[in-house]
Amino acid sequence: MQKLLLLGDEAIAQGAIDAGISGVYAYPGTPSTEITEYIQASKDAKERNIRSSWSVNEKTAMESAIGMSYAGKKSLVCMKHVGLNVAADAFINSAITGANGGLVVLSADDPSMHSSQNEQDSRFYGKFSMIPVMEPSNQQEAYDMTRYAFDLSERFGTPVLIRVTTRLAHSRAGVECKEILDQNEINLPKNPKQFILLPSIARKQYNILLSKQPEFEADALNSGYNTFIDGNDKSMGIIACGLAYNYLMENSHDNEINFPILKVGQYPIPKQLVNDLYESVDEILVLEDGYPIIEELLRGLLNKGKKIKGRMDGSIPAAGELNPNIVASALNLNIESGHLTPDIVQGRPPSLCEGCSHTDTFTALNEAMLDYSPGRVFSDIGCYTLSALAPLESINSCVDMGASITMAIGAADAGLIPSVAAIGDSTFTHSGMTGLLDAVNTKSPITVIINDNSTTGMTGGQDSSAFGKVEDICKGVGVEEAHIRIIKPLRRFHEENLKIIKEELEYNGVSVIIAKRECIQTLGRRMKLKSLQNREADTAKK
Repeated sequence: MQKLLLLGDEAIAQGAIDAGISGVYAYPGTPSTEITEYIQASKDAKERNIRSSWSVNEKTAMESAIGMSYAGKKSLVCMKHVGLNVAADAFINSAITGANGGLVVLSADDPSMHSSQNEQDSRFYGKFSMIPVMEPSNQQEAYDMTRYAFDLSERFGTPVLIRVTTRLAHSRAGVECKEILDQNEINLPKNPKQFILLPSIARKQYNILLSKQPEFEADALNSGYNTFIDGNDKSMGIIACGLAYNYLMENSHDNEINFPILKVGQYPIPKQLVNDLYESVDEILVLEDGYPIIEELLRGLLNKGKKIKGRMDGSIPAAGELNPNIVASALNLNIESGHLTPDIVQGRPPSLCEGCSHTDTFTALNEAMLDYSPGRVFSDIGCYTLSALAPLESINSCVDMGASITMAIGAADAGLIPSVAAIGDSTFTHSGMTGLLDAVNTKSPITVIINDNSTTGMTGGQDSSAFGKVEDICKGVGVEEAHIRIIKPLRRFHEENLKIIKEELEYNGVSVIIAKRECIQTLGRRMKLKSLQNREADTAKK
């Protein structure tokens, strides 16, 4: 065994490699990105030829992973919580098809919305789909549960969901690794119709899924990831889910916690363990880093039983992530100064990088839009979304991936002409292309600005599926070539760029302006690498 210092994300990645995966499929999204990046950089993964390129979006990633599972090999698919919305069609249906080779879905949730539009809890998707869900409390469990999830998937022929949250994904701890398992050989499903979801077959597959539910619960009872820890003080019992258990233990260093505890790491939670806790205490406190899923189940519709405390009654704040302070407050413990954020630490609003091409693009757009009433620029998810903040204050929306173009269509249909959509190159291929096709088909009078910085910049500069293809995609979708304009977002080209933007705003049809300049961060890294390579070449010559 070797021991490594790993982020929670990296522990999951190493666990998947060691479990014998043949491929990882993902679209970068904080806080899940580091999983795929770790596999891409792994020497073991390279030697084992593990497929690890980025997918165009989460739906294509999910479907590719299902395809690898169909062929009998183990596959991991990774995304952030809102990415699971994009993948939901394939994800939910995969519960009906079942798995052949091990199929594990990792969803990284972001309570407190550090870099997301909402706080949704992926456990709902697992419950809705009726598949097993794993929720680690620390990095070691993240590693162990990932290996276990692949075993669970193949034993029961089902996809398994692993759910983590930001703090676990992005904090480090020592992890003991086990031996690397061999990859599976190609082995097609014994039932050749398993993955054909025609209604007559899907009904049979659905009944198979229903029949597995008692087995899922029995496994959750016996796996060791759900544990009942008795305590002397029966005035209250605690249910601590995933990372919440870690926060509870952080408080135990300074205080004696004598309450009975049900530590939850695998779903569905066995009724037996919940009943054992319920019958032995006067009231229950539920600690969940996310939505009050367990709390709501315990309360029931009429709420006539014992007192259940948590987010729904105000014992835990209704919004935001858990932390040791919140848990201590719910337990009526003194909050130690070491748990408090020092006054010297101040919040710092995010901003575009110095020299970012988006600044020059939106500066020109702002000036062009002075000819019109405000509120006409629909934006999307990427670095350029920061143009909503001072000093630019350029955009008026950010809803979900690809919504800029389709919202502009709707606004134009309502009579807000011109309407402008601002989208990035990676987001465009993720989910903007279909919206542009809608615009072409309906001859919508919108101007689409594609901020092409040749990378997926918001999540750290991963490869963009759009690289070198944006102009051709727009032509292929049907945008008139005369109204596909390319600008260079630099200050010295401001007047020229302003003229082009104004011309296209006046055009009564679909126009696309591609603001094309490499991300300042990836350019810097590329130039440093080139300089290093040149020095090494010079040294070799000497």
